[in-house]
Amino acid sequence: MSKIDTDKVLPTIHHTEVVAKSKFFRVEKLDLEFSNGATREFERMAGGGRGAVMIVALKDADTMLLIREYACGTHSYQLGFPKGLIDPGESPEQAANRELQEEAGYQADTLHRLHEVHMAPTFFNAKMHILIAQGLSPKTLEGDEPEPLEVIEWPIADVDGLLAREDFVEARCIAALLLLQKWIKETQ
Repeated sequence: MSKIDTDKVLPTIHHTEVVAKSKFFRVEKLDLEFSNGATREFERMAGGGRGAVMIVALKDADTMLLIREYACGTHSYQLGFPKGLIDPGESPEQAANRELQEEAGYQADTLHRLHEVHMAPTFFNAKMHILIAQGLSPKTLEGDEPEPLEVIEWPIADVDGLLAREDFVEARCIAALLLLQKWIKETQ
């Protein structure tokens, strides 16, 4: 196995310019110089900086909660875990509990940070904290969803059935599911 060079020098950013902007993202052009003298122009999508959360909510030892919601990117309804942006001043745990109440109608007594994942880090700086929620009790907060979300109870033992579905395809949800399985093995 090859050794990974963890001391590699990052390229120097000589100039950054915002070339497009929406309410969620900025597209930035960066003029870079690498340690070998090579120069390049890269573009990246920059998020808000606080990141987002995804919540693997365990209703009990055998059941997790999923939501079914509209996914604009694919113009379809998708099944996945509750998720959302971290608001200013919130910790990932506070954001997770808020999003869980807004999207699934539950609050958690206990939240465990499971992992942090990045989506397409080559050109996108968005990070997502994946958390496990336990000790759920009904509590609803009004969210920003344009229509009520369908909450689905799914048996943890039926991972294969979930992965076989055509509407459970988001890579971050699949990663969260696999991390859940690892967490269950380590904590039992």
